[in-house]
Amino acid sequence: MGKSKLLFITHEMSPFLELTKIAEITRQLPQAMQEKGYEIRILMPRFGNINERRNRLHEVIRLSGMNIIIDDNDNPLIIKVASIPAARMQVYFLDNEEYFQRKHVFADKEGKFYADNDERMIFFCKGALETVKKLGWAPDVIHCHGWMSALVPAYLKTTYKDDPTFKHSKIIYSIYENDFKEQLHNDFATKAIMSNMNEQHVAPYKGGTNSALYAGAIHYSDGIVLGSPDIDADVLNNVKNSNKSVLEFDSTADFENYYNFYDEITNDELVDVA
Repeated sequence: MGKSKLLFITHEMSPFLELTKIAEITRQLPQAMQEKGYEIRILMPRFGNINERRNRLHEVIRLSGMNIIIDDNDNPLIIKVASIPAARMQVYFLDNEEYFQRKHVFADKEGKFYADNDERMIFFCKGALETVKKLGWAPDVIHCHGWMSALVPAYLKTTYKDDPTFKHSKIIYSIYENDFKEQLHNDFATKAIMSNMNEQHVAPYKGGTNSALYAGAIHYSDGIVLGSPDIDADVLNNVKNSNKSVLEFDSTADFENYYNFYDEITNDELVDVA
């Protein structure tokens, strides 16, 4: 039997992009799990302020060339990769000129939330799963970090639930303090619908607030990690009422609790929540 496969999907990771504490945990946790025997893959967006030359990003031709459809528009997906030599880990970057080639990440230089952050999120979540399929690499556990990955659990439990790459994958979602106070586009939930999905499947995400995105991810995930001591009270209540397995917040850098949690979730029966 080969190594267990662990996929991380995040919108930030040190040293490439450091916005919040997510960047630190997504740098340290994968390495710790690799040292415990997991085979690791990491996916994140290639935002415009990530320096390609300094970080030695280069395009992966065999993975690039897909189109991700959003609101009936084709959006080309370019895949780039960089290595972290000290950790022997590779990070795959999802790139698209229209969505990610900007000097700022989620808001413009005046601090105004980008109007198309909803489409950027949908592109990233769809693109991440299509990239893993093209890699031909079936993860045992998929661990999502940050609001930008919040649609991944829904897609895995609906459109991709019978896909050979993901049909045995367990989904874990880490919740942090709310990153934004704005609201995604009013049509966000409708735009997010994929094949084998309907309005009911995206209902938990409606409202497009940070808390609503967490609500959707909680609904569809197999396990929840509390990644911060400052989580919104409504979100915490949502976690409590979900009856999902929960890893409580731990301020220490000992990742044994994550290793045990992955093992617990992997041995649980798959639950159909769609």
